[in-house]
Amino acid sequence: MCKGNILIVEDDNDINALLYDMVTDDGYKAKSAYSGTEALIYLENDKYDLVLLDLMLPGKSGDELLSIIREKSNMPIIIISAKEEKGLKAKILRAGADDFISKPFDIDEVLARIEVNMRRYSGNIEIKNDNKYKEIEIFPESRVVKVNGQELTLTSIEFDILELMVKYPDKVFSKNNLFRSVWGEDFLCDDNTITVHISNLRNKIKKAGAKESYIKTIWGIGYKLNTN
Repeated sequence: MCKGNILIVEDDNDINALLYDMVTDDGYKAKSAYSGTEALIYLENDKYDLVLLDLMLPGKSGDELLSIIREKSNMPIIIISAKEEKGLKAKILRAGADDFISKPFDIDEVLARIEVNMRRYSGNIEIKNDNKYKEIEIFPESRVVKVNGQELTLTSIEFDILELMVKYPDKVFSKNNLFRSVWGEDFLCDDNTITVHISNLRNKIKKAGAKESYIKTIWGIGYKLNTN
C-alpha cells in the first residue's frame, strides 16, 4: 500500500537519487524534479502529499517555489538544504515551510520527519467536533480556519497548534507540550521552531482583522489562548 506521493525537488543528481530510493523503499510513491521550473510543471499536473525542497535550484529558486505552493496549498513542505545563513531557518519557517533539515542529513531522521508531517496533514490527530472561540472558527475535516468569516492560509503545523489551543483554552502549553502534541516528538531546547510558528499565527490572525491578540506568551513557561 502506497503511504503517499512525494515530490523531490533537488538539482544534485546523487542527492535526488538518494532521496528517491529512500522514500520509495519506505513505501512512498515519488517524483524527481531537478529545478523549480520543472517542479511547477509536476505540481500543476499531479497531486502530491508532501514536497522535499532544496533552496538553491536552477530556474525558480526554492524560496520562490515555497511561496508559490503556499498560495495554493497547505500540504507539508520540508526544506532540505546546505545553505548557511544566519536566521535562515526562522526565515524559511515564516515563509511557510513546515520543517527544515540541514545537509548532510540522516536518512532515518528524514523518514521520521516525513512520517510526522504526513500523519499531521492527513488529519490523523484525534479530532472531535468543529471548534469555535470568539472570532475564530476551526473546521477540522477540511482543515480550514476562519477569523470573522475570513479564511486564513495556514501551514499544517500552524493549523494543529491553533486547533490544540482552541480545544483547551485554559491550558498553558510549554514548548515540550506542543512538540509532543503536534510533532509527536520531544522538544529540542535550542530549536526556535515553535517561536516562529507562534509568530506566524499571530500575524495571520491579526491581518485577518481580529479585534484582539489570541495567543498569549506565559514567560518562562510557554503559550496559551488569551481568555481575558
